[in-house]
Amino acid sequence: LPLGNATGIRKIVIDPGQAFGTGTHASTRLALEWIDALAPALEVGARVLDVGTGSGVLALAAAALAPVNVVGFDLDPVAVSEARTNVERARCADRVKLFSGGLEALAAPPFDLVVANLLSSEALPLLAGLAACTRPGGHAIFSGLLAAEIAGFSAALRAAGFTSLSVREFEDASGDRWAAALTRR
Repeated sequence: LPLGNATGIRKIVIDPGQAFGTGTHASTRLALEWIDALAPALEVGARVLDVGTGSGVLALAAAALAPVNVVGFDLDPVAVSEARTNVERARCADRVKLFSGGLEALAAPPFDLVVANLLSSEALPLLAGLAACTRPGGHAIFSGLLAAEIAGFSAALRAAGFTSLSVREFEDASGDRWAAALTRR
């Protein structure tokens, strides 16, 4: 999976095993594009949260593109095990920490960037909690949304305390149009 920004091209090798996420799905691609765009502005030691980490592809992308510390979590312990294997293979275990559990297990300080590549039905109940763990002025990326859902999802984002900055869309081979929103807390 090649990624690139002003710092050059990076290659991430993912073996999803039994976890979701190879980097090729439209929603993952959109999230990766946003991470790639934001990475140059992330300061050394910035904190990034990967919500529903799956194979760890988004966590690894953040770690490959910026000098950040990443926390990733998933409700599925098998996914966390697969992600951990990918993190170790990429030699990023010193900057990427993973756990199996929910949002309530997170501790302060807040995160500079939150990335959630989840279906809207999974993301909506988490919005208030994600706002609480995003530092004021920090960014959050919400991908995994169908373009037709973006208006309603944007209203929920505003209600949770996020300001929508921009939306990217991508149509996959089946004709589904996916969206990813970049927000600020």
